[in-house]
This record gives sequence, structure tokens and C-alpha cells, in this order.
Amino acid sequence: MTAEQKHHKEYDYLIIGAGLFGSMFAYRAYRTGRRCLVIDRRRHLGGNIYSEQVEGINVHRYGAHIFHTSSKETWQFVNSLVEFNRYTNSPIANYRGKQYNLPFNMNTFHQMWGVTTPAEAKAVINEQRQQVVQRLEQEGAAAPRNLEEQALLLVGHDIYETLIKGYTEKQWGRKCTELPPFIIQRLPLRFVYDNNYFNDRYQGIPIGGYTLLVSKLLEGVETRTNADFFADRNYWEELADKIVFTGQIDEFFDYRLGRLDYRSLRFEQEVLPVSNYQGNAVMNFTDSDVPYTRIYEHKHFEMFGQAVYDCPNTVITREYPTEWKPGMEPFYPVNDKRNNRLAEQYRELGSKTANVIFGGRLAEYKYYDMAPLVEKVLHMTIE
Repeated sequence: MTAEQKHHKEYDYLIIGAGLFGSMFAYRAYRTGRRCLVIDRRRHLGGNIYSEQVEGINVHRYGAHIFHTSSKETWQFVNSLVEFNRYTNSPIANYRGKQYNLPFNMNTFHQMWGVTTPAEAKAVINEQRQQVVQRLEQEGAAAPRNLEEQALLLVGHDIYETLIKGYTEKQWGRKCTELPPFIIQRLPLRFVYDNNYFNDRYQGIPIGGYTLLVSKLLEGVETRTNADFFADRNYWEELADKIVFTGQIDEFFDYRLGRLDYRSLRFEQEVLPVSNYQGNAVMNFTDSDVPYTRIYEHKHFEMFGQAVYDCPNTVITREYPTEWKPGMEPFYPVNDKRNNRLAEQYRELGSKTANVIFGGRLAEYKYYDMAPLVEKVLHMTIE
């Protein structure tokens, strides 16, 4: 292809994937005068942050997404597009019918042991930690050998058995004794009565749902849904000078180094004829006998006070982690040595691929919260 032919391509950027990274990149590129086309194989834009209205309630179609950041610049940017509400993430853990506040804080410790002071809580936890240290020493282990031992060393037996073990095994589909210890680097313990899950200065949900946020990001940008890049790769590649790829990096390279592993999710949505089902947006089910990990009651993300009861029905979603297989939607990278090593090899291939930018959770094989992804694109140089 001659330089003149290349110059006359229809678009400067073909952006594959209309999730947060792709939409953010399109927003920035379009506003610097670049010609952009965003395509997505799904029937809708927004990727996993897509929300849809059911019974007048904005439903998070692919699991709960709470925007949180300590960056004033990032918070002001997203609020310049759509106003965010005051939602504060305060999930509840349900273990065999008994409920505990999350994250682990003085409310949790009081619910578990009846303690009322930080000193009492620390004493219980330290005693249980010391039992683990002694056992590891007796067995000649210089360090935790698996996730279970790592968690026990961090928080002790009671918290681990009640709030971590079952939930983690459902999430990963493997016993905690079979998972590597580095998966849990730390488990924050807060010796204050504070149920706010995040430490960030700002958090909330877009008023009107995340689909509204995405529509603002893509305003003026040409988009196509039900468009599969891999179904006609040559056609799509000929449309633009550069590609922004947000899909699975191993798929982009035709799995030449082997397949990466993922965890997937299945969602079971139900409309209930009650105004308030569980009294909270997110409830985690930490008992291994319950097949799902969480129930979301979506109205609590955006409705507060009397508004909850003014809406006569409610929508809940049960979230079931599943083993990923080709053809399923990949949600989470598998953070183990094999996959981390393979992902690094693919990222190296990507860095040597001309005119292709790899970005986002699947293309980088890295779990991202939303705010760091926004910050990353805000500070990218758009050529």
C-alpha cells in the first residue's frame, strides 16, 4: 500500500470495543479532530458498564460498577459529562443467614465476637494470627504456602472461615488451599465503625445510569454494534490508519503463544413485586453452599429514602462465577503464575505491533477499576 493510499483511509482510528477504555479514547481522539469509528460485537455500546432500564430502575447488566477516585481532576471530568449521585458502597456479607458489615471494621468485629473497642478486636485477631504462625513453624514452613494460609495469617480463623473462604472458592472455582498466596497480598482491617468500602475521596453512580455516561463520551463519534472485528478482519483493518484494540489480546494474535485463562460470570435477573427486597445495593453470600456470590438490588444504587418506596417493584440480580470457556464472555484475568507469564509475552508482542494500541482489562490482561482507566486515557498522547 502506498503512502497516498494510506493517507486516504476513511478513519484515523478504528476502536474495537465500546467499553470504558474504547469510549474514553474515542472521546479524546474525536475532540482533537481525529476521524474515529467505534465497533462492538455486542448489540449495545458500553461494554460491561452498560445499564438498561427495567421497571423504571437502571439495572447494571454486567454486575455492579461503582465509580470511586481520590483524583479531583478525574471526578470533575466525569461529572462534566453527567452528574454523579452520592451513593456510598457499603456491602453486607450474608453467612448462613447472619449478616456482617463490610469491609472488615468495628461493626464486623462486634457482630462476630461482641467486642466493642479496637483493643478488644485486635487482641482476638492477634491471638488467632499467632496460632497460624505457630502451626507454620511446627510444619517447617517459612512462609504461607497457599491462599488459605496467607489469609489466616492476615485476619485469623473466624474472619477467614466466615467471610473469605466460601466466597473466594466460589469466585475462583478452586479450593483456597489450591490457590497461590500472592492472590491476597493484604486484607484491610479497620478498627473504626465505618462501613464505607472505599477510602477514596469521591464515589458515586451516574444519575441516569452508565449508559448515559457512555453516550456522552461517544457523542458525535460514529459507532456500529453487532460488528465483530474477527469475522472480517481484513475489511476492518483497511478502514483506518490505526487500531485501538480492547478485546482479548491472545485472540488478536490468534492464540499463537497459547490461550489465556479467564473467569466468567452468569447473571440471573428477577423483577419482584416488592419495593425493598434486601435493603442494600450489594449483598455478598460467603457460604459455599449458596451457589451465587452476590445479589444486587439495583434501585439502591440510585434511589434513596422515600424514592425507594415510591417505586413499587424492585429488580435483583444474582451473580454466579463460572469457569470460562471459549465463546463465553471473559470477565476477570486469572492472576496466577502461568497466566501472568503468558500475558507478559503477549504484551511484549503488542508493544512491537505497529499502529495498534492495546488498552483495557482484556487487552492488557489486567484488572482495572474504572477511575484508573479514565485517568490513563485522560493523560495519553493522541497522535
